[in-house]
This record gives sequence, C-alpha cells and structure tokens, in this order.
Amino acid sequence: MTTKNRNSATETLAALLATPSTVEALDSAIAPAIFQQVVEQADLAISITDANANILYANPAFSRATGYPPEELIGRNQSLLSNKSTPSGLYDEMWAMISRGLPWSGRLINRRKDGGKYLADLLITPVVDADGEITRYLGIHRDVTQLHWLECEVADQKALIESVVDSTPVVMALLDARDKVVLDNHEYKKLMGDLRMAEPSTLILDSVRADLGDYRATAKDGHNAFSDHEIRIDSPAGPRWFSCSGIWVQRKDSTADAFFSRRNELFLLLVAKETTRQRAGQEKTRMALLQAMMAEENHIEDLRETLSAAVFKIEGPINVMASVLATLERRGNGPAGSVLMEALNAGRAAVDSLRSAIPEHRAESRTPVNLNEAMRDVLDLTTTRMLSAGISVRWRPQAVMPSVNAYPNRVRSMLKAIIDNAIDAMNCKGWRERELLVTTRAHGGSVEVLIEDSGPGIPPELRLKVFEPFYSTRKAGGRHLGTGLSSAQQVAADHDGTIEIEAAEQGGCRVRVVLPVQRKI
Repeated sequence: MTTKNRNSATETLAALLATPSTVEALDSAIAPAIFQQVVEQADLAISITDANANILYANPAFSRATGYPPEELIGRNQSLLSNKSTPSGLYDEMWAMISRGLPWSGRLINRRKDGGKYLADLLITPVVDADGEITRYLGIHRDVTQLHWLECEVADQKALIESVVDSTPVVMALLDARDKVVLDNHEYKKLMGDLRMAEPSTLILDSVRADLGDYRATAKDGHNAFSDHEIRIDSPAGPRWFSCSGIWVQRKDSTADAFFSRRNELFLLLVAKETTRQRAGQEKTRMALLQAMMAEENHIEDLRETLSAAVFKIEGPINVMASVLATLERRGNGPAGSVLMEALNAGRAAVDSLRSAIPEHRAESRTPVNLNEAMRDVLDLTTTRMLSAGISVRWRPQAVMPSVNAYPNRVRSMLKAIIDNAIDAMNCKGWRERELLVTTRAHGGSVEVLIEDSGPGIPPELRLKVFEPFYSTRKAGGRHLGTGLSSAQQVAADHDGTIEIEAAEQGGCRVRVVLPVQRKI
C-alpha cells in the first residue's frame, strides 16, 4: 500500500472513530497518527470499503487472517473472501441491513488466499457523510473456527450426556441450594406426570427429611447425602416404592463477580430407582400374612365381644339384685335376703369368670406407622365385602405421609372398624348411593384420615352415643350390637388422637381420625 493510500485510509478511519470531544482533546496534527497506530497494531482484522464493498484499507491483522498481502487487497471487492458454501440468503439479509444504515453482525464462511476455509465472526458498520449518505463500510472480523469447534464439542458432549441420562431407566434430577430442579431426565418428567404434575423431588426429599433429618448439614462435594433410602409414594392407582440416593456434586460459579475467585456451588444429584416390582412379591406375602392375622384377630374380637355382651347382659340383673338386697337389709334381712345373697354372689362369680375368659389384646410394640399403608391394607382386606355390597371406593392419599408412632395392628383394627361401620351404613335395602371416599393428609403436627360414606348419615344427637359399647343406629330402639366404634375411639385415645363424626358433603357420614405425627428425638 502506498503512503498516500495509507494516509487516506487512516484519515477515513479517524473520521469514523473520532468524536468531536475526542478531536478537541487531541492536537489535530497527531490525531491521525494515533488512529493509525491503533488500527495498524490492533489484533482484530479491520477493513474499510466503499459503498460497493471495494476494499480501501485493510490492516495487518486482516492480511494475517486472510493470507492476502495489502497490495492484493486494495481495490478488490470484499467478495474476494466469500465462499460459496455460505447461504445466499445470509448475504441478502446482510445487505438489506447495511444498505439501510444499520449495523449487521453474523458468521460467514470465508476463504483464504491458499484456499483454506475459516469461520469469520463479522461486524459491519455503515459510515455516513454529513448528508446521511452511506460512503463507507467499516468491517471488523475474527477467525472463530477453533471457538466454533469447541462450541460444537461442548454442545455434542452435552447432547450425548443428556441422551445417556434420558435413556437411563432411573429417575434423575439435579437440585440447587434451594432444592429447585435445574436439570432432570425423561423418567423424572414421566414420574411428574404420573403424580399429576406434583414435583417428585419435593416428595422424595420430604420423605427423606422425615426419616433422616437435615441431610444438608454435612454437605460436601463427592459425598453421599443419603444412600439407598427406600421411600413410599402413594397415589389413587396404588403405592410405589423407590430406592433413593443423593450425591453432592460441585459446579464452578460462572457469574461475573466469581471470575477471579474460585467459588463453587454445591448441587444435589437425586437418583431414584423404582422398586415397586421387586416389592410386589413381598407385599403379596405380607398381605397374605396380614389377612390371616386379621382373620384370627377378628375371631378373637368376636369372642371378646360375645363374652363382653354376656357380661353386660348379666350385670343388669345382678345390679337389680344388689339393689333389692340393699333394700331388704335396711328392712331386716330375712330368709329371702340370704337366698338372694347366695344368688348375687353366684352371679358375681359367673361375671368374674366370664371377664377372666375375655381374651386380651395381643401385645405389640409401637413402631413408625404410615397411615397410607395402614389404610390401604384395610381397603384391600375389605375389597371382597365392598364389591359384594356394590360399594365403589375413591382413594385419595397424600403422596408422602409422615409416620405416626403407633401400634400397627391396633391402628388397622381402628380403621377397619370405621370402614366396616360405613359399609353397614350403606349396605341397607333400597339404598342406591353407595360410594366411599377415603382421604389422607398431613396438617401441622398431625395426620388425618377422612372416611366419608354416602349412607343415611347419623343425626347430631346420636354422634356421641354411637361410641357407646354395643350401640347401633341400624336396629330399632338402638339395640346393642358390638363394640367396634367404642374400641376404635379407645385406640385413638391411646395414641393421643381423636375420632370425630360429622355430616359429609354428599349427605352421608364423615369420620375424621386425627393422630399426632411421630416426633424426632
């Protein structure tokens, strides 16, 4: 390039880059020299063309990038560098922008003098004169071939990892410090759909916290927060079991203020493998044993109620005899009084014998009990009876329930007594609406089981009386019949809980069982 051409290009570049305030601050004699030094020594490829894209100036970096020396560039059209593999539509878009005086940026495939191709990241800025007419184009570009390769490698690796993670037959999710899901896989999304869009990670972590406490207290990169912890998630379709693990993983903080510091963020990789199929065999065996045990317990309960009823029946006449004997003693105890005393003593001895024959409740220890599991067991055990009575069941469990510290068999007996009472209420001649709605939920420090039937309901004045032993609303005159609800109330009381009866929304009866949540020591 001649000195004349170079000075002309420098003056043009100075006009492009200098502002009035800059020019006023610099001596007019040295300003062109400064701009010339800046542009000549810049590591970015800079070129200036006329309005027809003919090259007027190219700096040394431009020559290094393209392989063309300056004397072979000046006067040649910028299309000299164009490669035919660049879509023509991209050039049309570029000219549509810059011809309207708007800057354009994008990536083109350029060709060097030796025929080699490279990817150019290009910025073109139109330069206008005092009349607003475009007279020049300032082009700045850099070779981003290696950067593009790295971007593609990263994208390919990301796609590969996502493909592997999505095809993995386990639930996976990456959670930030606020337990918010930032990355998940296909199985996680599928589980979310099964749970009616409830967040699976929230359910899993709530269950883990309930069993293990605060797992974040010992957070450390590469360590397990928890490992192979089994949880149960309930839904109307039935329970599902998962073996869950949480692994702490570290990611470098990518924010601007962490550029010069080594700050890392801890994330929790949550992995949950469904074990429902494996548990199916165990559950089948457990249910068979439970059914046999409950059948035996029912026989014992029948015997207990029969003997209790006999004691109840005999105690009535004995109490009358005792009252008569007390009257006779006040008037002077004659021969009749002696005979009555013998009969009274014999009756009391018989009552004591009957009481001693009443079987005691089977001894068991308190253990953590999932009310969803207990309620589901009872529904399974009473399925045959409900089908024969034409009763449909709507089961609405809370997906994850905190445990109660309870006697498991007594809790099942309590729930079964309430279910049996609901079945009896609806299984009467001519009653068409036969639907049972069972809901479980946790509220504060307690868990609730709501059992609603569509039967005739219980009048308000009888809602306390039904808890009396042997009382039934089904028999005329409130004939005594069993101790089911009385025993159920006693079980609730033994667990510091309550049972309440109220009218159901559909007109039947709603029984609310409330038990306190197991407290962590």
